[in-house]
Amino acid sequence: MKLVDRITSETFSIELPIWQSPNGNVLDLLFEPTFNTGVIAKRSNGLWRYREALPIAQDMHIVSIDEGFTPLLKIDFGGKIVGIKQEQLFSSGSYKDRGATVLMSHIKSLGINNVVQDSSGNAGCAVAAYAAFAGIGCTIFLQEDTSRTKIAQMEAYGAKIKFIMGSREDVAGATLIAAQQTYYASHSWNPFFFHGTKTFAYEVCEQLGWKAPDSVVLPAGNGTLIIGCYIGFTDLLKASLIDKMPKIIAVQSINCSPLAVAFAQNKTMYNEVITQPTLAEGIAIAKPLRGNQMMEYVRKSKGHFIVVTEAEIKSAWLECAQKGFYIEPTSAATIAGLKKYMEGYPNEQIISLFSGHGLKSTDKILKMLAN
Repeated sequence: MKLVDRITSETFSIELPIWQSPNGNVLDLLFEPTFNTGVIAKRSNGLWRYREALPIAQDMHIVSIDEGFTPLLKIDFGGKIVGIKQEQLFSSGSYKDRGATVLMSHIKSLGINNVVQDSSGNAGCAVAAYAAFAGIGCTIFLQEDTSRTKIAQMEAYGAKIKFIMGSREDVAGATLIAAQQTYYASHSWNPFFFHGTKTFAYEVCEQLGWKAPDSVVLPAGNGTLIIGCYIGFTDLLKASLIDKMPKIIAVQSINCSPLAVAFAQNKTMYNEVITQPTLAEGIAIAKPLRGNQMMEYVRKSKGHFIVVTEAEIKSAWLECAQKGFYIEPTSAATIAGLKKYMEGYPNEQIISLFSGHGLKSTDKILKMLAN
């Protein structure tokens, strides 16, 4: 098991307290998972049931609150039944707990006592929650317009909050500077996070009887689920547990869609685009650190990008609420993308998710309903 620089291919020991290469490049994790479906089936219904496929050497370092194995419901959208993972049911209210449990376990194994993180909300909540559970100090860098309910959640976990004026990219820059003096528990830089979110793919295939769906419709912000799912499905293909790679369908808001624009132009590298405010604040990333990697994985899966309007996001949110599901607006953006995708592929087995709970965005929802 090694860390590898994506640009130079230089490798490093996972025992080093690093989250980027000495050259400042992003790192991936070289790790060969193993699966024993008979053993897995006998374990409790959490994501650590895939213990041998998760990159933590010793059980004593695992930081877990029995997260994972969320329900996969069959939900009717416009007369077509699709599978929706209930990722809003995680302890901190979003699928980011998948990444946080593995990343914080790695951090504990390194003996680190304090971390920093930057987030539009959900990743910060997840990292703050697992840091609290592990007894590790945590400081979260945020934009000033972050949802007050998410700020309250992070503060409740004991995290220190530092507000940065400017864009989401300004927040990331300030965190990078702070990370020179401590450890960066980043859901974008740190590859251990993706080896938590990959369990979404494992669970979907197990819940389908160790079969892969035709496609998965996922949010495209910083890529935590897109990259994680590509890793996860690739793991299962190598282990011969599934026989195909599902198409990854990535959803962005039309008001912030740098990857969708580049992908539509058949580019392998994206350019930062002019953005507008969006209800889908959680995926409003104008300059995603791993954006080119995300496009590469979507392309390799034979998938594509979909953009959704503010009206489509609001409509999808209302439809889900009227079905009894209270989700955050960012989550509704994925459902809006799902509905558009379904129109062109009516016979596919499609899986998507509710990525975050509506209680995390009550202030934003009240404003949306008032307009």
